[in-house]
Amino acid sequence: MELISVVVPCYNEQESLPLFYDEITRVAAQMQQKHELEFEFLFVNDGSKDKTLEILRGLSKVDSRVRYVSFSRNFGKEAAMYAGMQNSKGDYVVILDADLQHPPKFIPQMYEYVSSGEYDCASTRRVSRKGEPKLLSFFARSFYKIINKISQTEIVDGAQDFRFMTRAMVDAILSMPEYNRFSKGIFSWVGFRTKYIEYENVERVAGTSKWNFWKLFLYSLDGIFAFSTAPLAIASVLGLIFCVISFIMIAVIVVKTLIWGDPVAGYPSLICVIFLIGGLQLFCVGILGQYLSRTYLETKKRPIYIVGETEKTKKK
Repeated sequence: MELISVVVPCYNEQESLPLFYDEITRVAAQMQQKHELEFEFLFVNDGSKDKTLEILRGLSKVDSRVRYVSFSRNFGKEAAMYAGMQNSKGDYVVILDADLQHPPKFIPQMYEYVSSGEYDCASTRRVSRKGEPKLLSFFARSFYKIINKISQTEIVDGAQDFRFMTRAMVDAILSMPEYNRFSKGIFSWVGFRTKYIEYENVERVAGTSKWNFWKLFLYSLDGIFAFSTAPLAIASVLGLIFCVISFIMIAVIVVKTLIWGDPVAGYPSLICVIFLIGGLQLFCVGILGQYLSRTYLETKKRPIYIVGETEKTKKK
């Protein structure tokens, strides 16, 4: 029988977990009635500070299909997804959130697409951002436009981490043990045939979002620096532009002085130019610093996550 691993990253999801468990087991039961399938539910506790771990311990006692990996601290959702895939045993792996913003009802449809052999992956794509702040939606759409213009990896606007994948695709993703991870880009970079299922945005069933504007902004920078070297070209382009401007200004000053005898004026304008060029230089150095810092972290080869507990090694 084919095994489907359901990977669920969790961070402070004590309110959502019981509702999610009821829904995912209902969907699994429906699929088992139609197909010869087995399921495992692999929850990854990303250093939650509420009762998430206690709930997972309880679920693993009453349901042998429930497994969990609990981190020693919060390592982030990217690390949680990687840990889930790495510890999964299934022929197929599906990743989704515990807040039910990724509706489990799509899993049977995803299975049909992938098991047919026509696709290696089925994913969901939001066609609307209903309920999301307009400013956040604007910047999100802008990010996808920018990243697709400056990167050779196409990242679909609205694509979710909610994905149903073959073991071959999961193994390909696991072969990229990057410390600074941007899974949306990695999913696209490894290739494979992907079917996108469009759906309207769904609100969280309980709890509050762990993402804010600043975290999303930093996450977008991770995506840009991970899948594009275009920012490195900014320094060269700006340097060339300012060299051309400087030669033009020199010629203008020389001509004005020789023909009209105009003195070289403008202490205030000189200061403004110095500040402008200095600011651009610092901006370019900052871009180099971003790439250098990521290289520095990669060379340390620190583990992506550290396991504090599993259902087999749970603390008494």
